[in-house]
Amino acid sequence: MSNIGSYEERLQGFDWSIAEQELGYTPGGRINIGWYCSDRICDLGLGQKHALLWEDAQGVAKKFTYDDLRCYSNSIAAFLQGLGIQPGERVCLFMDRVPELYIGFVAILKMGAVVQPLFSAFGDESLWTRLENAQTTAIVTQKKHLPKVRKIKDKLPYLKHIIVVDAPQTTLREGETSFNLDEAPKVDVFEVYPSTAETPSVLHYTSGTTGQPKGAQHVHYSIISQYLTAKWVLDLQADDIYWCNADPGWVTGTSYGIIGPWANGVTQAVLDSGFGTERWYAFIQKYRITVWYSAPTAIRLLMREGTEVARKYDLSSLRHLASVGEPLNAEAVIWSQEAYGLQFHDTFWQTETGCMVITNYPGMPIKPGSMGKPFPGITATVLNPRTFEPVNQVGMVGLIALRPGWPSMIRGYWNNPTGYANKFANGWYLCGDRASIDRDGYYWFVGRDDDVINTGGHLVGPFEIESALLEHPAVAESAAVAKPDPVNMEVVKAFITLKPGFEPSDDLELEIMNFIRKRLSPLAMPQEIEFSPGLPKTRSGKIMRRVLRAREFGEPVGDISTLMDE
Repeated sequence: MSNIGSYEERLQGFDWSIAEQELGYTPGGRINIGWYCSDRICDLGLGQKHALLWEDAQGVAKKFTYDDLRCYSNSIAAFLQGLGIQPGERVCLFMDRVPELYIGFVAILKMGAVVQPLFSAFGDESLWTRLENAQTTAIVTQKKHLPKVRKIKDKLPYLKHIIVVDAPQTTLREGETSFNLDEAPKVDVFEVYPSTAETPSVLHYTSGTTGQPKGAQHVHYSIISQYLTAKWVLDLQADDIYWCNADPGWVTGTSYGIIGPWANGVTQAVLDSGFGTERWYAFIQKYRITVWYSAPTAIRLLMREGTEVARKYDLSSLRHLASVGEPLNAEAVIWSQEAYGLQFHDTFWQTETGCMVITNYPGMPIKPGSMGKPFPGITATVLNPRTFEPVNQVGMVGLIALRPGWPSMIRGYWNNPTGYANKFANGWYLCGDRASIDRDGYYWFVGRDDDVINTGGHLVGPFEIESALLEHPAVAESAAVAKPDPVNMEVVKAFITLKPGFEPSDDLELEIMNFIRKRLSPLAMPQEIEFSPGLPKTRSGKIMRRVLRAREFGEPVGDISTLMDE
């Protein structure tokens, strides 16, 4: 039975001190995320509880208790200290989802350095951009990724240490150091760095629409909101087995793939493998996953395979589902009820917010297609794009904005104060997205501010169009973007990938057009449909509409270093 309380109850007199008290944190005192995620759980008598259940694509499995997490993270922290790495220096984690990535994250924070997790799929140029910008001191990687690091090392004067977790020292070059987690001295006692609330913790790089990626700087105090949102929105309970699909190269993979569950003393499972419907279902069945946090793209891929595949597996352990990354279309919510007997709860937040800010809170009625309502402690609204004043009309589209001051909001962009200042207007933090609010206070996503289509002076959001397209039985994925038009300035163009068994044709295009004509206003109707074998996506699963839009307008596509290989 859930102990989270109703949404209305939680709103009454809410204060972030609830989390401070539960974590035993005294304002002004020491607060180190690494300690809270390991040592503290052991101090509560849970040292023999499993912290991590890990499995790779070949089925090799490992298990780690909280005491293992505490000791192994001490070992890595002591090793990094022994190399001379200082508090505040940036240490990059550039690995697949191996145990060393998760334990190393905790270790770097324990010894006071700033952890910089990056996708292992990055090429050498994307890696160089981020290491050079952060003036990174050390990188922890695997031998499979070592060639990329070696290729750029001479261009990185600040990079003093290359640490390889799965190669013997005899195979390494000067400046490269072997570290083997199993063979390293076990350190039972480590003096954790006395970080305070505003001490820098995690540096996450986020891709902008244009220009260079920006380093979003988080602080140790972020754990206050990550702990509480994980407990209340994901409804994490003591006996849960929790699975977050996100890679820690993305903020979901750290806020809710490391910090949130471990701060709550929950057992989490990690699958170091790419997407595969049957592989995923087998993983849920084997580990008896109870809470599953996934992405809309993955859910749509599961939908494409149908409910029959889901019924081949025992998924009865699941009790709570949540989604993040981009808006979850209504059809996916309805389908998940059919497939799993549970609805996915959509959540909205960003790298910069550090925690969920608008959510479908457990127990609150879900309106399929809605982002939900602001989490207690988050003051949200939608603003007039010209005046930056809150809109005063139900259903009117505006800029999603938040009142600054929640614990996990970033404290700046690394060496980019102007970029950070541009995120604020009239006392509000601007999320860069547009939405409307209905009469019940639910938020409805319209699109990224730069994704909104201006056709004949009317603003059209891509999400509405994409949701309508996804209701057609042949459509697996869709993306709607602006296309230049001499009369209307812009018109809607839709890109579609088809489900297995369907082939592109003029007849199918006409059928889809007729299908959505009943569901969309004339302004929102696509003027053109292009069938595509795949859509450009980030590694976190977001469809990169701006890449498609830039191609239509003949413009530069900007930073595409997070682009997933199709």
